[in-house]
Amino acid sequence: MTRGNQRELARQKNAKKQTDNTKGKRNEDGLSAAARKQRDAEIMQQKQKKASEKGDPKAK
Repeated sequence: MTRGNQRELARQKNAKKQTDNTKGKRNEDGLSAAARKQRDAEIMQQKQKKASEKGDPKAK
């Protein structure tokens, strides 16, 4: 029976560790979901523009 108890304690300890590691990571920037989506869209547009500019001189 002791072995089952050890497993349960290990599961509880691991669950607590996982919640402590992920606590507060999602909202570090303090943005709402809409603002984050807008920011990410702008970043992607900049990346696409940079990639297309980089690709165009090679095609010519």
